[in-house]
Amino acid sequence: MLDIAEQLEAVMPTALAGTVARTTGMTVSAAGFPAPVGSIAQIERETGPSLLAEVIGFRDDLTVLYPYNDLAGIRHGNRIRLSRTTRRLRVGDELLGRVIDAGGNAVDGRPQPALGDRVSFTRRPPHPCRRPRIDRPLATGVRSIDGLLTCGKGQRIGIFSGSGVGKSVLLGMMARYTDAEVIVIALIGERGREVNEFLQRDLGPKGLAKSVVVVATSNEPALVRVQAASTATAIAEYYRDRGKDVLLLMDSLTRFAFAQREIGLAAGEPPTTRGYPPSVFALMPKLVERAGRSPKGSITAFYSVLVEADDPNEPISDAVRGLLDGHIWLSRSLASRGHYPAVDVLESLSRLMPEVTDGEHREAAVAMRELMAAYRDHEDLISIGAYRQGSNKTVDAAVEMLDQLNGYLRQPVEQPSTLEEARDGLMTLRQQYTDRLAAASPPHEKPLAASQ
Repeated sequence: MLDIAEQLEAVMPTALAGTVARTTGMTVSAAGFPAPVGSIAQIERETGPSLLAEVIGFRDDLTVLYPYNDLAGIRHGNRIRLSRTTRRLRVGDELLGRVIDAGGNAVDGRPQPALGDRVSFTRRPPHPCRRPRIDRPLATGVRSIDGLLTCGKGQRIGIFSGSGVGKSVLLGMMARYTDAEVIVIALIGERGREVNEFLQRDLGPKGLAKSVVVVATSNEPALVRVQAASTATAIAEYYRDRGKDVLLLMDSLTRFAFAQREIGLAAGEPPTTRGYPPSVFALMPKLVERAGRSPKGSITAFYSVLVEADDPNEPISDAVRGLLDGHIWLSRSLASRGHYPAVDVLESLSRLMPEVTDGEHREAAVAMRELMAAYRDHEDLISIGAYRQGSNKTVDAAVEMLDQLNGYLRQPVEQPSTLEEARDGLMTLRQQYTDRLAAASPPHEKPLAASQ
């Protein structure tokens, strides 16, 4: 009963009220309104309904609020009334197959679902000492990832790339072909045109049927875009707590950081690295740590990171790599050759692959990396005809097997793949490599092991 009373006290409106003192950019400063940070308030307008806003900080004797919509119709002296001190999200199985906004309201043109459960937008991550080890693989349906960058249930991975390299297509393939029970997709800061394209072209009816899609387009206020990330994570936590293996796909973490930068600067934070205030780097670990495995279920999270100017060391990319359990780099060079998905295996890493694969699988993956690295190191010489066959057995094998390697790494969008197929294909390539090394070795010379 105490928990219910505390919840009611948190969400029921109070009599606290103030007035609009001034506006600055997209923020409203209120006088006589000492509401706590994170509270939701209603601002009366001269025309139209009241405007919802959230308390983001204080400046001098004024309370700073960030609205959930534009400021049209607000004037000095308008009344501000506290609505609630925290927000809770309505959830339930009826969300599956639906497209919702950051507040949990359906935006797909169908009736609003009747949802009986409530969860908090912000929760603490699972306690580190109570997190089970990640020891089971999750099939993504993408052969190059399942074979060479195998992910575990509860792992958190970053997908790094510049614009137009195929992030959305890759996420759509994962959503359609994964063996996760529930998929939660957050489209944050997307162009409005791309939402339906992703739903119809990349995700498709089969993927949508077991997905919840949270949308906050680029024209929406920064607060809505930040909230969309929390909404998607809260929904994933709800299903994890019910014992489900959840796949969380967030596109993109960079636009979440952009939105928080707008809010932080509006609240008066000092700009630091490339204009990002400290709150950006404080909020990202709080968000990504909520994913992972718990004693009941798991959230395997893929966060796309839009790399500015294809620079892997720009501030957001650099910070995110240190927070996650691996990274997948999408190469513009591969994409320009029509190589899709454009996963650059040599620049990518799954830190938990040794925990979720057997020894033979790992040895085969190392052998394939050895082949790809040897070819890349000598690619310029090979392309101009300066490489002499027989100079290096590994390079010779890489040249002979280039078509087979590319055939394994490339995968049409409409072609699914299983974890077993990815492993079997890798083992076949490794055997071909071993046979070529043995054939190239003199009879008295023992061939190199492919795993060395």
